[in-house]
Amino acid sequence: MTKTDDGPREKVLALDLGTSSARALVLSAADAAPISGALARHKIAPTYGNDGSAVIDVHAYIEGLLGCLDELEQNGHLDGIGAIVLSSQWHSIVALDNKGGPRTPVITWADTRSVDLDLGTSFDEPAFHARTGSWLHRLYWPRRIPWLLSTTSASRFAGLPDLVLERLTGERVTSVSVASGTGTLDLATGAYDDEALEIAGVTADQLPMIVPTGWTGTLSAEYARRWPGLVGVPVHPPTGDGAASNVGSGGYDAGTAAVTVGTSAAVRVVHPIEDAPELPWELWRYRVDDKRAVTGMAFSAAGNLHAWLTGVLRLESDEPTDVEVGTTSAIAIPFMAGTRPPAVVPGGSGVYFGLSFDDTPADLLAAALQGASLEIDRGLRKLDGLFGRELDVVLGGGGIDASAWWRRCLTATFARPTTVCAEPEVGARGAAAVALGLSPAPGGEHLTPVPAEVERLAELRSRYEAFRELAVQASTL
Repeated sequence: MTKTDDGPREKVLALDLGTSSARALVLSAADAAPISGALARHKIAPTYGNDGSAVIDVHAYIEGLLGCLDELEQNGHLDGIGAIVLSSQWHSIVALDNKGGPRTPVITWADTRSVDLDLGTSFDEPAFHARTGSWLHRLYWPRRIPWLLSTTSASRFAGLPDLVLERLTGERVTSVSVASGTGTLDLATGAYDDEALEIAGVTADQLPMIVPTGWTGTLSAEYARRWPGLVGVPVHPPTGDGAASNVGSGGYDAGTAAVTVGTSAAVRVVHPIEDAPELPWELWRYRVDDKRAVTGMAFSAAGNLHAWLTGVLRLESDEPTDVEVGTTSAIAIPFMAGTRPPAVVPGGSGVYFGLSFDDTPADLLAAALQGASLEIDRGLRKLDGLFGRELDVVLGGGGIDASAWWRRCLTATFARPTTVCAEPEVGARGAAAVALGLSPAPGGEHLTPVPAEVERLAELRSRYEAFRELAVQASTL
């Protein structure tokens, strides 16, 4: 808590820069718990094209976010703020001109456009992966930037959170956490990786300057006049949403895996960057802050899958409550949005096996949620092996909060107890915790796997894996 001449500042303003919405909310500085009613949301609708594009209008996004702050101001929620923190989607990129103006929309993680790179036999991708935690994949800037240079007259590049920070403070800088999600960071040094820059065809001064975790800025004069309660309030560097979600869920030690479900899903472990275990090829690794890393696996079909199915199937309920976990005859392989690297299954590869006239819409939803759970379980088992133990599991995120059936299914799939985070806004909560050095507890219910459900899903797993391999093969035809 800080104090000013106006009195104590016991609250935190969190800006959550998501793919489907931009949110501004106020949290308690003591435990990062949301203040009731102090949330404003601007819905985001990315534009998708037949060419693989998945973009967001950068001007509209930022103006919508600023409108959220106006709403909080109008409702009296911006008094007593002691810090401004940001949680942001990873992997976004915007091409800029030589004056810093955007030449493109925000290119999101879902965009599949890129160019092929021929680096010859001298390129050692395993060494690159071990150093940067990423692969030479279109998700990351070493592949994005050459494509953008071939299609635009760009001279600089930045991510969405970098441009938001610049708009608020006048400084275009980035954090070690956000930079790690670009695939251009040397994880050990916290600086841009020389080989990644060479592959991308840029120099470090064409990218945002990386500032340490303890850096803070302040609002520019324009916004100080617009929101007087925020004058002089420190603005902290953004935290990548995956890292923030882990910490916000209560998963911030090497013995705990956090499973978070939002638009997409992930399973991750936060651990010290020093003496970190050797990174397996199948997992990525990014940074939380100056001292911590996060290792895990992400999945493109999660909350988006749930929302799509409930709409397409016209379900009256968002829950397949009449379907017992593990009992569907149909098996769904949830590759509707493809796979994340290093796998290369493209979008549009989702498959149902074993459909019959007996199947109901609820059965199809249940099969899809089971498939997504089994995908997440693949990542959890790899993390178990990496850290040499059966990890504790916390569940968090909007998708977790919205579906008791899915929470139960995940617990049975993992065949171990889980703890649910009581707060759905895990990204904002985690960004505040990283900036202020907090360790929030999950605070939600404890779930124990039901033996019969565990047995059914264990039997389902072998069939799922066989059908999954067929789906992977079919995606290459």
